Amino acid sequence: MELKTQVRSILGKKVKNLRSEGFIPAELYGKGIENKHLSVGSRDFMKVFKEAGENTVVTLTVDDKEKFPVIISNVHFDHLKDEVTTVDFHKINMDEKIEAEIPVELTGEAPAIKKGLIVVKVMNEIKVSATPDHLPHKFEIDVGGLVDEGNAIHIKDLNIGKEVKVMSPEDSVIVIVNKMKEEKEETPPPAPEATATETTPGTEAGTEENK
Repeated sequence: MELKTQVRSILGKKVKNLRSEGFIPAELYGKGIENKHLSVGSRDFMKVFKEAGENTVVTLTVDDKEKFPVIISNVHFDHLKDEVTTVDFHKINMDEKIEAEIPVELTGEAPAIKKGLIVVKVMNEIKVSATPDHLPHKFEIDVGGLVDEGNAIHIKDLNIGKEVKVMSPEDSVIVIVNKMKEEKEETPPPAPEATATETTPGTEAGTEENK
């Protein structure tokens, strides 16, 4: 994947003008290069980011002259406007291992669900170390074999090549089947018992002494 950018001279608060014109202010940094202030088209960036995420190598072109292998990082969103406000591009060495958080995606249908059980995804991401060209885009976990309560899928169950080192213990649980919590029926509090009013002779209204 390739993403085109341009060197920008607009800095500080003036970058608002860039955003209004459909560009995102960005920074390029990394070992062996000077930091560069860049701008990237919002539509172009979102198209690449949707496919690459933050763990796939992207070829960054600057002013149609220089090209750098980069990882997208530090993507900041304005959730009210539903847009990216800033982004960083980390230039990498293709021969050096890097650490990355790889997202976990569940696939298939677990028979346990039809039994009234619940499938719980314990890990949303798995941290790994690998050279950039061997970083997986995501881990797809097939839950079709989860049938009974207590069934689980661990890191050791994944088919991961020798080029990728998982940073978590191999017995770490990724997905597990739990029993559905039983809803406790709320019972209304007992009604207070009616108590008779005690009276003493000679004090009741209408007694012979008060007539």
